[in-house]
Amino acid sequence: MQTIKGIAVSPGVVIGRVFIQESERRRVARRQVPPEQAPAEVARLDAALAASIAELIKVRKDTEDQMGADTANIFLFHMGMLADRSLVVPLKRLVTEQFFTAEYAVQKTFTDWAQRFRSMKDSAFVTKANDLEDLSSRVLRHLIGEHTGRLKELPHEAVVIASDLTPSQAAGFDRSLVEAFATEFGGRTSHTAIVARALGIPAVVGCPDLMELASDGTPIVVDGDRGLVILDPTLAQLDEYHSYLEQQKLFQLSLEEVASLPPVTRDGVHIHLCGNIEFPDEIEAVVRLGGGGVGLYRTEFLYLTRATAPSEEDHFQAYKRCVELLDGRPLTIRTVDLGADKYTQERAEMPERNPFLGLRSIRYCLRNTAMFRTQLRAILRASALGPIKVMFPLVTTTGEFRRARWHLNEVMEDLSEDGVPYDAKVPVGMMVEVPAAALMADVFAREVDFFSIGTNDLVQYTLAVDRTNEQVAELFCPTNPAVVRLIKDVVRVARRHRIDVSCCGESAGDLEYALLLIGIGLRTLSVTASTLPHLRRLVRSVSVAECERIARKAGSLDSDAAVSAFLRERARKIIPEAFGGRTAE
Repeated sequence: MQTIKGIAVSPGVVIGRVFIQESERRRVARRQVPPEQAPAEVARLDAALAASIAELIKVRKDTEDQMGADTANIFLFHMGMLADRSLVVPLKRLVTEQFFTAEYAVQKTFTDWAQRFRSMKDSAFVTKANDLEDLSSRVLRHLIGEHTGRLKELPHEAVVIASDLTPSQAAGFDRSLVEAFATEFGGRTSHTAIVARALGIPAVVGCPDLMELASDGTPIVVDGDRGLVILDPTLAQLDEYHSYLEQQKLFQLSLEEVASLPPVTRDGVHIHLCGNIEFPDEIEAVVRLGGGGVGLYRTEFLYLTRATAPSEEDHFQAYKRCVELLDGRPLTIRTVDLGADKYTQERAEMPERNPFLGLRSIRYCLRNTAMFRTQLRAILRASALGPIKVMFPLVTTTGEFRRARWHLNEVMEDLSEDGVPYDAKVPVGMMVEVPAAALMADVFAREVDFFSIGTNDLVQYTLAVDRTNEQVAELFCPTNPAVVRLIKDVVRVARRHRIDVSCCGESAGDLEYALLLIGIGLRTLSVTASTLPHLRRLVRSVSVAECERIARKAGSLDSDAAVSAFLRERARKIIPEAFGGRTAE
């Protein structure tokens, strides 16, 4: 038995058997041709590139039909690369000037580019390196023949294990065969992770030594909720996981019983439950599962799923789609949170040494005002169609907020001059994600219309723990007393100034943490759609007075371990079936 801790990127638990997905990378001989044969090699190369682009157009169409336009736009990057002169020109020069075969030119060029990205030691570049290897395999297939994977011949359902998977591999999985997947490499923001969530396939990535330890046919448990992979589990572990899955079935039935009931506590307090989304089409699930609106729309995925920056019309159409799907429910749009391991580092000539403390989020927007104002203009245009709130991320100083609001006001004036309708009273708020913002909440409260507490970054910056670094993962804990105290102070300030405050961090979806948040005064929680039914059940099972007692007790404890253990014990007593018989992490 081997238990491997990885990164949970798509939720769910699957008990199955291993299928090893071998790499499709091919070794191509370093071979040259006579100069007079070079034009024929260029023709072969052009045909392979054209066939690959045509194939990608079909893949994108199939993905759009199954998972929506936003997920399908991942393949726009692939199509753009195959037409990018900075890649295609040197590729052809290897044929026309050095007289290499088309297949060697493809392998060398794509491998060099991939290695250049991977050598930068940043997850964003690694993601692009994986995409380039996917493209190389695709073009080579058209040059030297098709490769049929063993997966299509598999006689049983399977859990796919691989060193890494490309977006097109994940999108091409037959859901009747692939129950889950786990990989050695990858991160939360990779395109493959996005596809996994859209497909609803449980997935864990970043599992060290997985390929060395796994073998075909081995029993396996993939726990996409906690980021665990268990190879050859013991009978006791299997019994625990089977019991957990049975408990979850019963729990789902209990959730259906309260699905249409309002999220009101036993003492009559309404808790507003909203959804966090990356793509507009996710709103259908938010509404179906009882969400009262969208508390966080992460708009950076408009950039991360395409080869070029979105236009004002691209932004507007996405926001319009959201408003239409919400049908009168509120939509909170966070302006782009670019930077760190995302969009900006891929395009920077000199990537930042520590991008999480660098030019990211509102700082990046205020440095790139044309891009920022394009988004603000689209948001304001959409505000004429339904209730929208504007939210600025990672604000650390009042100067940042005032400059961001000044740009918003300037865009409003431009729209008025152009005769374009918008909501002149659109609420404007900010994320509270750094200790500086929490400590100065009393000052910010005089200028903002609302606060939204982002626990992911607040924990990271309060505890000085990189939340993407597996070496310090155990230190990343939202129940740390320092973090809880900061949240409590922000809620107290918001109440005193009579402005709305919500929590939109991932931790708000944990039942035990939700007890604490309600107990310290939060009345709006925004979480992933799949968590909404669980929170509704919790809310209807407790009273605010009970949550306040829990919060007071938690506040008397001096360590995150003690707080976590206490909250989990209380949550288990309130809704025992939500936890089932799952093995301890």
